[in-house]
Amino acid sequence: MSDQKKFFEESKDAIKRYLQDRLLLLKLQLTEKIAKLISVMFACLMIAVLIFFIILFLSIMAGFYFASLTGSNFWGFGIVAAFYLILLIIIIILRKRVLQKSIINMIIAVMFEKTKEEHEHESE
Repeated sequence: MSDQKKFFEESKDAIKRYLQDRLLLLKLQLTEKIAKLISVMFACLMIAVLIFFIILFLSIMAGFYFASLTGSNFWGFGIVAAFYLILLIIIIILRKRVLQKSIINMIIAVMFEKTKEEHEHESE
């Protein structure tokens, strides 16, 4: 009887350790995926800020260029503003089809990216 009891206690302890190790592994994998997601989002933010400044200065240049063509700052910068208004309308129309899907797909790709260990496990 004591051998059986000892076997079940050892099995119980092994199962506890296994479950604790699996939980730790899950936490580590989740932490890794969240860190990757944050780094991708930070990189996108930095790129967006740089693109913003490039577009800002190009817009100012275009405004003065069109102002010199039309002879009026009002009309020069008005042309640039009209361009951005048209661009805004296009973005609003296409936001669900293009923007939301691409952002969702990027997040899913980062969160469900297979690790090296998962690739090795599948190849066995």
